[in-house]
Amino acid sequence: MISTVNSSFTLIPNQKYRRSNRRSNQFNNIPDADSQSLSTLGNFKALPLEIFQMILDYLSAKDISMLSMVSKAISSHLINYISTSSGNRRLLPQDFHNLELSGKKQGRCILEHYRSLGLLLKRCTLLLPTKERLKYIHKIISEVSCFKISGCSNPLHCLGLQCYGVFLQTLTAGWDELECHRVYNFLCELSNLPRRVQTVVSSKPGSARKLELRIRLFCRSVLLNHWAHQSDSAFWLTRILKPWPMVNQARLLYLIFGPVSSLDGHVVWHKMTEEPTDETCLKGLADAIKLLYDTEAKEWTADDVISLVDELAVVPREWLLENSARLLILSGNNICFTFMASKAVNGRAVELARLVVFLALVCEKDLYCMDWAVKMMQKVCKVFSTPGERNNFLQSVENAFAHMVMDMLHSIMSGDRDEENGSFLHLFHLVNAQANFHKEILYLTMNNPSA
Repeated sequence: MISTVNSSFTLIPNQKYRRSNRRSNQFNNIPDADSQSLSTLGNFKALPLEIFQMILDYLSAKDISMLSMVSKAISSHLINYISTSSGNRRLLPQDFHNLELSGKKQGRCILEHYRSLGLLLKRCTLLLPTKERLKYIHKIISEVSCFKISGCSNPLHCLGLQCYGVFLQTLTAGWDELECHRVYNFLCELSNLPRRVQTVVSSKPGSARKLELRIRLFCRSVLLNHWAHQSDSAFWLTRILKPWPMVNQARLLYLIFGPVSSLDGHVVWHKMTEEPTDETCLKGLADAIKLLYDTEAKEWTADDVISLVDELAVVPREWLLENSARLLILSGNNICFTFMASKAVNGRAVELARLVVFLALVCEKDLYCMDWAVKMMQKVCKVFSTPGERNNFLQSVENAFAHMVMDMLHSIMSGDRDEENGSFLHLFHLVNAQANFHKEILYLTMNNPSA
């Protein structure tokens, strides 16, 4: 009993000592939580907050971004600074409308500033959940009217959406797909993009020209143009297209990447239906199709892309076959062959034969190698299951050449010619295309007798 009592008494002084030790922290070198927070401010802890923020006024967004990585306490102070009216005003310059900016040094400077700002907010909000990060960032940039889909009165001569796109690209770089889905949904909620798209795709093409222009600029400048990797571009383009039926996807694709007027920037809907066009009008559409056909576009099958190309060729009405052929050539060998093979499998040999003729015509006009068209036809011939089907297809190709030449001659002889002799020029290209096409076939046959 004595030993038990004695042992219990010996514990009491130790407990008192530990409590007194905690109370005496201010006299020792062991800091508590508050002093730890202050110590991470370094020499800045001696300054009033107002002076600290005045110092920040002399730093660029890039420098402040580097400073944000020093400590959590510094980062917290920076968040407070960004939220102040002076910090917000300095870090979010809105000189987007100076016409001298476009393509010049100042224009590049403001884009780089918003790239640095994206990195700054990325670092400052690193520890927050995605939803909270987006809310905070929206609070910061919500006053910039040119970042809104309909916020600028002169969007064609404004760098605002481009700056917003650079900012978002830097902010979300490296985020996983789930987080990027949340970003897209957040942007849709803020911009009301789905409702605006619904208005456009359910209206007659060109009836809402201003809205079409704003949707095009927002999608390209904010969501699509600033990614370095194709997989990222494919992800964001998929987000725009996939919620809609295939016919609307084709309409949206043309709206975003189709040709526009050089005068007012509005989409030229009937360009493909009225006259043969050139590569510059089709390159954007072809690049988008290649992007979706690429293996990194996980949510698209080859059949999806071929169906999209099929639908695209009737937006807003059926295209001239020459323009369809030019689009297929620009889209690359794999897409062109898959598209043609699909027609062969589905028994559309006559339609396929006319397409071959126009592929040859485009090769002649645009100075592509004619042997490409011959080899593409040779490859498609192997898709037919019987020699009879293949021979019928080849006969259809010859008939298509003959009918087109006769139609052109009939048109010219009946007096249907324009002032610049466009009909004669078209006939000239068509006859040369036929001759060069058959020359390549002869070369192929004579050099490979067993072919």
